[in-house]
Amino acid sequence: MTTSKTSFADTQWPHIRERLWQYALLTRAHRPIGALLLLWPMLWVLWIAADGRPNIGVLIVFLLGTWIMRSAGCAINDFADRKVDPHVARTTERPLAAGRIKPREAVWVFVVLSLLAFALVLTQNRLTILLSFAGVALAASYPFMKRFHHLPQVHLGAAFGWAVPMAWTAQTGQLPSPLAWLVFLAAVVWATIYDTQYAMVDREDDLKIGVKSTAILFGDADRMIIGILQVLMLLALLLIGVNAGLGWPYFLSLVVGAGMFGYQQMLTAYRVPEFCFRAFMNNNWFGAVIFAGIVLSYLLRG
Repeated sequence: MTTSKTSFADTQWPHIRERLWQYALLTRAHRPIGALLLLWPMLWVLWIAADGRPNIGVLIVFLLGTWIMRSAGCAINDFADRKVDPHVARTTERPLAAGRIKPREAVWVFVVLSLLAFALVLTQNRLTILLSFAGVALAASYPFMKRFHHLPQVHLGAAFGWAVPMAWTAQTGQLPSPLAWLVFLAAVVWATIYDTQYAMVDREDDLKIGVKSTAILFGDADRMIIGILQVLMLLALLLIGVNAGLGWPYFLSLVVGAGMFGYQQMLTAYRVPEFCFRAFMNNNWFGAVIFAGIVLSYLLRG
């Protein structure tokens, strides 16, 4: 008579694998666009602070840290929106909204990832470590702002842009200069642009459930205000290039970027959700073009 033995791997691994997959969905591991939008301004300022030769250790820490904190931000965002997401067409299948994970699991994911990011920051200088506390506060508080005011996109810009002063301080060992704060301001304006485009996708659902956003605040003036912000963004980038002494590749990238902003205006002309989302996604290429201009300026300078 034979008996079969079921191993731990046979019984538990499918369950563990499913939980990990749900956590990956929670942190948007399958949708890197948010992490990329966070990374570009950090890379802009890091290259400028280092005069085109960033410290490899600092670069690695901030590449990993920004990606991890974006993932943490997604987890706490879904916790904050757990009663909202089931009523928004685009978000009904998120793990927390669909009931595939529990609220406390999302909080633990946020805590663990935040601690992991903080462990990375501890490898940097004291000023950078101190600045990181403000970054965590911004990331943790952003998801709740849409319940209190119509400018959560600006708050998101500050949360995403906080990597800018941190990267500057990590690279230089000094407090951020006016140039670094100008890059931070550009990052805030840019996030307000692309997250308003993103909010235009959900505007009708948000109006029904009472969620606030710049897309709702701006109303029919949304495209005009986005256009004004795009002009301000380009002017800020122009000032950054002049003050950093960047070369012609950078200023050419601004011309290309202006064309991309024009393309985004065309996409949102009729406020069709699908095309508003495409305008939002196009911002990743905008950030990459500006970064390419910065890198080429330093490479050609020798």
